[in-house]
Amino acid sequence: MSDKGRSIYEVLDDRFLIPANGDKRLELLFDGSRWTEGPVHLPAWRQVIFSDIPNDRLMRWDEATGAVGVFRAPAGNSNGNTLDREGRLITCEQGRRRITRTEHDGSVTVVADRFEGKRFNGPNDVVVKSDGTLWFTDPIFGLISDYEGERGPSEIGASNVYRVNPETGRARVVAEGFGTPNGLSFSPDEERLFVSDTLAGEIRVFDVCDDGRLSDGKVFTAAPLSEAQFDGVKFDDEERLWVAAGRSGLRCYDPDSTLIGRILFPTPVSNFSFGGPKNNRLFVSSASSLYSLMVAVTGAPRIGGPGVRARPRAARDVASSVAAIRWRMNTEADTPPE
Repeated sequence: MSDKGRSIYEVLDDRFLIPANGDKRLELLFDGSRWTEGPVHLPAWRQVIFSDIPNDRLMRWDEATGAVGVFRAPAGNSNGNTLDREGRLITCEQGRRRITRTEHDGSVTVVADRFEGKRFNGPNDVVVKSDGTLWFTDPIFGLISDYEGERGPSEIGASNVYRVNPETGRARVVAEGFGTPNGLSFSPDEERLFVSDTLAGEIRVFDVCDDGRLSDGKVFTAAPLSEAQFDGVKFDDEERLWVAAGRSGLRCYDPDSTLIGRILFPTPVSNFSFGGPKNNRLFVSSASSLYSLMVAVTGAPRIGGPGVRARPRAARDVASSVAAIRWRMNTEADTPPE
């Protein structure tokens, strides 16, 4: 089959038939970065902010016009982005080795830049818990060269996951023993934290204790680097875990950790965000590009918390049968005649 006729979905398990019934083509929103990362959808402004790390700039795509422009430059070789409970932009400035917050008036506040007096390695990805605390990963990617940060030694001497009180800026190690901690995401009810470790080729899951500490953790899934390069991770509202996996595209795991399918991209996938009016539009950073597609699943609530549970799934027997029929029809339509 030619590339033109090949589906962007790879179904590895029938449980992926429903997610695979979204858009049949990728929409290219922008191509002109060196390495894109950290897209986040701003619902109030109908925009997506994303990072172009080597070019040291934050970019902005406008949903109404399709225009793309520079949001901020220089941007501290920004990497991951998210929103806090007040809708303010939280950014991992990998090159400046700090976490910042963009206030509603456009000014920038440094939330945290040190642990016990030592500078962070280079914050990579960040999530906000329902209590307002910021949780982020701190690998050494920005210290390796001047391409994505500023080359230099690690003052801390380890790559950890931290919890920060945004009011005091005080950071606490919540998980350690990683090689290169990267993407992270809470389960919708915030009872578990999932963290990808890129060079270790695994995603670890930790139970979140009442006092904010984490359990020792265990491996949720693993894959050799030749097969996948785990990066950003996020949940949909039926507790499937979606994983940006480099050359392996955007992977989808059922709650039982089974890899059920993939969305394929022409270049390595680094991160993604759910957004749009129904929170069912994916914005995906992939090498030099930003892509989009509407999918047949809905992202988990941006801010979860106690009592937030997965939405009930449709009756599996009927829904799966309908999805299978639609999948076959679309696959046949995408296949060029002999």
